[in-house]
Amino acid sequence: MTERRREAVRLEIARAAVRLFTEKGIAGTTGDDIAQEIGVSTRTLWRYFPNKESCVRPLLTEGLRTMAGYLRACPPDTPLLEYLERERVFDHDEPLVHGPVIDLIRMTRSEPALMAVWLEVHHSAESVFAEILAERTGASPDDLTVRLQAATLNVALRLAAEEQVRLSSEGRGPWTEGPGALVRTALTVAARGLPAFDPQGGD
Repeated sequence: MTERRREAVRLEIARAAVRLFTEKGIAGTTGDDIAQEIGVSTRTLWRYFPNKESCVRPLLTEGLRTMAGYLRACPPDTPLLEYLERERVFDHDEPLVHGPVIDLIRMTRSEPALMAVWLEVHHSAESVFAEILAERTGASPDDLTVRLQAATLNVALRLAAEEQVRLSSEGRGPWTEGPGALVRTALTVAARGLPAFDPQGGD
């Protein structure tokens, strides 16, 4: 099976898991239910994911992969926020997170196992951000400054997504000023700890 096909199956499993979690709850959904929903064996399901909660992981990583791409493309000595403004990233009309992911993030408030998956996804993204920052500055990914910058960016993105879900849950629409405004606001605050990408690692 090609990697593209494996990713497609993982995404199919994730969508089925969200549907069932939404309809039946986490406790009321089994691995057998998820496998049956997409017509695979339970044994096949467990080849892809270690437990039922982790089945949703592929749906939670798309936005973080996109930001990692922007981070890699940002020119040297250019602050990330300035680059994103120039690329008009904040002008997009698409929401930060879509239907199934909104449901997932909303469920994390009452489902500790799903919250653990959400935080684990961001923890993994933080390591990716740190590696990219380290490559650009010549520092080690374990350098405290690099780790703090990666963590700042990571938290800004997580809270922006959670804010969209909160506003949606309160009936104020998925956002108030457009989806880009949430990211812009979060990153503007975070940018105080994100200097230009100086090859020497200076502030």
